[in-house]
Amino acid sequence: MEFRILGPVEVHDGRTGARVVPSGPKQRALLAALVVRAGEVLAADRLIDELWGGHPPASAANALQAHVARLRRLLPQGPAGPDGGEAEWISTHPLGYLLQPGGASSDAQRFQLLSAEGRALLAGEPDRAAGLLRSALALWRGPALDGGARGAICAGEADRLEELRLTTLETLYEARLRCGRHADSVRELERLTARHPLRERFYDLLMLALYRCGRQGEALGVYERARRRLVDGLGVEPGPALHGRMEEILRHAPSLAAPGPAAAAYAGPGQAADQAADAEAELPALRREIALLGDRIAVLGRQQQVLLRRLQELSGATARPSLPRLVPDDGPRASEALADPTWGLSPAVNSDRAPAPFG
Repeated sequence: MEFRILGPVEVHDGRTGARVVPSGPKQRALLAALVVRAGEVLAADRLIDELWGGHPPASAANALQAHVARLRRLLPQGPAGPDGGEAEWISTHPLGYLLQPGGASSDAQRFQLLSAEGRALLAGEPDRAAGLLRSALALWRGPALDGGARGAICAGEADRLEELRLTTLETLYEARLRCGRHADSVRELERLTARHPLRERFYDLLMLALYRCGRQGEALGVYERARRRLVDGLGVEPGPALHGRMEEILRHAPSLAAPGPAAAAYAGPGQAADQAADAEAELPALRREIALLGDRIAVLGRQQQVLLRRLQELSGATARPSLPRLVPDDGPRASEALADPTWGLSPAVNSDRAPAPFG
């Protein structure tokens, strides 16, 4: 069984495939707090504060007991107890309640494990690192611990996990740049700087990607944009890392050079997945352009025929004039081929793939 908190709080039963979603924000908040503090006895008073804040109702203790009872009934079969029978996931103790994880895990644990493995491989195997980091980010379904009342336990954990998510995103794009994928990263880094305008690392990575694309002026413009946002938002100048990147760009520091052909040409499993993702992201626009081109060819063919007939009428000629053709004889067939969205694209690009991670 897996407790899922990287998004709306829910439970996934691996044996049946069932998805269990607690009803109501109080019950979701109770499960979330117990999962965050799994293996630790949470005092009833602390859980009451988590669910009702500083102004709990007079019946809060009884209401908490009722929520715990409903949550026990909702959860799938528990782990095996000491006597071989089934144990409850949530046990009652003199001081409060305990969620005993047993053989269960959480998506947050998997995310942190994959992120740590990706960071460890970053320097030596950036392609593999990128694959692991993408897998980690794909576990996110929305804001952490979403859908429940937010007390101190869940709010603090949500902030911690969000910081880890952003750090993992930064590391992913660093891995992509180490693989020579600067051109493919510019658009997404632009989006990330807009979404997180006070996060300097995204600006740093965007400046490096633009510089490697031969867009030095735009890279320096990113620095000025970052500086304005930091001064306006926090009243501070860019930090040493971002300022240092700007100076490196001004003097064309050798350290800014893109990886060599060997590093960029090798596409490991993680990099191949990235390439397929980027190619598929461009497919809708490419299909529209192909369809418009096909329509344009058909229109030109019809216009040619009209002009030829008009020329014959004006000249009184009985034979078709010898004029350069605007479209080939197989123009209609060419138009149909161009309108086909799979025309000229490899099967790998057209294959189905998992949705992009929450970002």
